[in-house]
Amino acid sequence: MPTEADDIPHAHPSVPREEPPSPPPPAGDLSRLRLYAYLSAPERRTYLAIMRLFTSTLLADLGAGEVAAALVEAERRGEIDPGEAAPDTVVDRLEQLARWGNLLPGRREPAATIAEFTRSRVRYQVAKLAMRVQREVDEMLDVAEGAREVSRELLPAIEEGLAAIRRTLGEVLTAERGPAPTVSRTLRERLAQQVTTLFLQHDEFAAAVRDFYAYLGSVIARYDLDPAETSGFKHMLLEYVELIVKDVLRHSAPITAHLTALNRQRASLLDLLGGGPGDLTPRATRAGQTELLERAPGRREADWDGLTDWFVGRPGRPSEVDGLREATSRAITALLTNVKRITGAGGVDPGRRRDLLTLARWFDASSPEQAHDLYAAAFGLFSSRHLGLAGEDDTPAPDLSWREGPRVPVEVNLRTRAERPPAGRVPRVSDDPLGRAALLAEAARREQRHAAAVGELAAAAHDLAGARLSGPALELLCELLALAGDGRDGPAEQGAAGDPVSGLTLTLLPRPQGHVTRVGSVLGTLELHGVDVRLDVTAAIR
Repeated sequence: MPTEADDIPHAHPSVPREEPPSPPPPAGDLSRLRLYAYLSAPERRTYLAIMRLFTSTLLADLGAGEVAAALVEAERRGEIDPGEAAPDTVVDRLEQLARWGNLLPGRREPAATIAEFTRSRVRYQVAKLAMRVQREVDEMLDVAEGAREVSRELLPAIEEGLAAIRRTLGEVLTAERGPAPTVSRTLRERLAQQVTTLFLQHDEFAAAVRDFYAYLGSVIARYDLDPAETSGFKHMLLEYVELIVKDVLRHSAPITAHLTALNRQRASLLDLLGGGPGDLTPRATRAGQTELLERAPGRREADWDGLTDWFVGRPGRPSEVDGLREATSRAITALLTNVKRITGAGGVDPGRRRDLLTLARWFDASSPEQAHDLYAAAFGLFSSRHLGLAGEDDTPAPDLSWREGPRVPVEVNLRTRAERPPAGRVPRVSDDPLGRAALLAEAARREQRHAAAVGELAAAAHDLAGARLSGPALELLCELLALAGDGRDGPAEQGAAGDPVSGLTLTLLPRPQGHVTRVGSVLGTLELHGVDVRLDVTAAIR
């Protein structure tokens, strides 16, 4: 008689059910960022313990029971929350890691009963990218927060490695041009070993330099450093950083020469590195692309381009060596600014570190009522009114918030020291005979150009339409026209304006519609509609 278990095809322990693994996220897709999701989840302590369990051994193939047994010890030590080692909870955590792509579900464990089968006893393996993420997380958690020492001995090793690669490549190319063009396996392996060692050394040196300067940039700009800390950073900058920069500049020239020579033979070098026996070489797929294969360093064009760009600059893209020199200059400038601020007499402390520490002591020693009054006095928002001269345009906009409106300019001395007098001594005005003579000559030339423009307008006052006013004369006429028009309250009123230097007066007389007054110039004809222009040149001529 058939039973309920017979209707389920894979319930028998001898016939385990296989589930296809979930496909990994596509290369270059932002979905890879899901691999970091377990680090910010509420149960991140449990996820970290599970991922460390999978990454602690090679080819880890674990089921929920084995993971739960390992988490029991972690729960007893307090590394995870209570109840996280329960089998059902572990199954949920493993399934969630599989959905994020950190774990890959594999074959099912043999089930003796339907109950065991329905509990989804799936064995899991860690994904390759998840292994790298967890390794980087563990390194980040263990790294010290201080400055990272830069291995300066790697620079001469990089220079010697490039020279060795050039020699080995020359031997290989010479052997290929011989009567029996065969390259021995020993030469290939030596060349591959030298290239791999070179790129590993450069990656380590570049990472150490980036970490060191990142730490340096986070501390030199702080204004709350005490004299002891500043003295330590000064020693690190003036001695250690100078040694790093000197070593980089000293070895950059020979390294650049070796890279230039190798770049001319890059095609031959990459061919020799990519076709050896026993190497993993990418195979073309039907789509015309290559399979997802991470090559060893130095086997791609991009690897050599990155190495070259670190030492050799291009138009529009400076090299990392130039950036290193510039970053060092900025760091020394910031350090000298801090030293000057600390050692200067009567200097202010922009970081207000001492004031904040004093305020914290006051809060600690005050009662709740006093603390409220102290907070209102220190951080309270009061009226935003200021006593000062009104600006040229002081009309408030009804639809503009006071946060976005124009701000009242406050001088630096008043903002930092609450002092209105200017700081420092008033510099003496130096006597410059040559500059004074040049200014007087320029003023005389301006007066001559102005007088010539006035005389030209006086000569053309009776026939402005037939005149050929020059540029300066037309400019003076337009200024008078603007002043005269500004003095009129309406089109039917008369306006007048005069030149205070020469006494030339321009009058605008209203005329009926259709009347056009024309003024000729070398730049064209100026037309004025509805007005007539009169020039009074009596005072100008006199």
